[in-house]
Amino acid sequence: MGAAGSKLEKALGDQFPEGERYFGFENFGNTCYCNSVLQALYFCAPFREQLLEYCANNKTVADAEENLLTCLADLFSQISSQKKKTGVIAPRRFVQRLKKQNELFRSYMHQDAHEFLNYLLNEVVDILEKEAHATKPDNEISSSPGKIANGPKVPQANGVHKEPIVTWVHKIFQGILTNETRCLRCETVTARDETFLDLSLDIEQNSSITSCLKNFSSTETLNAEDKFFCDQCCSLQEAQKRMKIKKPPHILVIHLKRFKYIEQLGRYKKLSYRVVFPLELKLSNTVEEYVDIEYSLFAVVVHVGSGPNHGHYVSLVKSHNHWLFFDDENVEMIEESAVQTFFGSSQEYSSNTDHGYILFYESLGTR
Repeated sequence: MGAAGSKLEKALGDQFPEGERYFGFENFGNTCYCNSVLQALYFCAPFREQLLEYCANNKTVADAEENLLTCLADLFSQISSQKKKTGVIAPRRFVQRLKKQNELFRSYMHQDAHEFLNYLLNEVVDILEKEAHATKPDNEISSSPGKIANGPKVPQANGVHKEPIVTWVHKIFQGILTNETRCLRCETVTARDETFLDLSLDIEQNSSITSCLKNFSSTETLNAEDKFFCDQCCSLQEAQKRMKIKKPPHILVIHLKRFKYIEQLGRYKKLSYRVVFPLELKLSNTVEEYVDIEYSLFAVVVHVGSGPNHGHYVSLVKSHNHWLFFDDENVEMIEESAVQTFFGSSQEYSSNTDHGYILFYESLGTR
C-alpha cells in the first residue's frame, strides 16, 4: 500500500491532521467484518482515548494476562505510535485471540459485523468488570447493569442495594430505554427500563433513520391473546405499549436489520432497501428531558454484496472533517457527498450492493 498511502498523504497535503494515523488492516481470509468494525471504533474518539489509557496503565502490570481487551489495546497503541502517517498493519494477535476465544469466528465463512461488534463490546465489559471486582472490596460493587437489555435492577439477597459497576464502555455506548404500558381501563402507566449498547431497527423501502426510529417507538395496542396483566385492575386488560429513549447514549450505534428471515424461502435474505441516514440526526423519540438531542455521523460499516452468506465489509469514517474509505489494506479519501451512495437501492434489483449496515453517531450536546 506504499503507493496508496503516499496518494492519501498527497491528497491531504498540509491538511493532514497533526498526530493522526490512517492505517489499513491486512485481511486474514475473510476478516473484513472485523477490520471494518475496528476502524469505526478506532475513530470513535472517546473509545480510542480510554483504550490507549488502559494500554498505558496495563504496561505497568507485570505478566498481565492476555485477553481480547489487551490485544485490542495493543493494536490501537501500535497504530497511534507509528512513525509513518499511513500504511498497513496486520491485526494478527487480535484476530488469533478472537478465534481462540469464540468458535463462531473460527471458520472462513462470511461473518456478521454486528454480531462481532456486540460480542467485542460485551467481552470488553466483562473483562473490565472482573478487573474492578479484583481491585475493589466486595461491599463496594455488584454486577453490571446488563449489556444489551435488561429489566429493573434486582436488589441483593441480603436486602442491601449496591451500585452496579459502570465501565467506560457503558459511559460511552450505553443508553436507557423505557417501555411504557398504559392500561386502557384504569389508565395506569407501568414503566420498565432496559439498557442498550446499540439500537437494532427494522427497515422499510425508501425510508429514513428518523422514520425507522419513529416506528421503533410507535404505540402498539395489546388486545385479544396479547392482553396485559394490570396490577391495578388485577386482571388481563387491553393496553397500549410504546418504547421511548429515556437516556440517550453519548455514542449512538444504530444497526439496520438488513438480513431478514423469509418463511417462504426458508432462509435469510438481504434487504437492499434505501434508508437515508443523515450526517446530523435529531432524536425525537426521547423523554421530554432530552427532546431533540443532536448527533453527528462519524462512521458507517457497509455491507457489500447481494446476500447474507457472502459479500464484503468496508467502512466510511469521518476524521478531522475529512471522510475516508477503509477497505482492508486500502485507505482513500472520499467526498462527503459520496456517503449518500451507501443509503441503499430504491429498486429490488440494482447493481449497487453497497449498503450502510451499522451507523455510529456522536452526541453534539455536553453530557
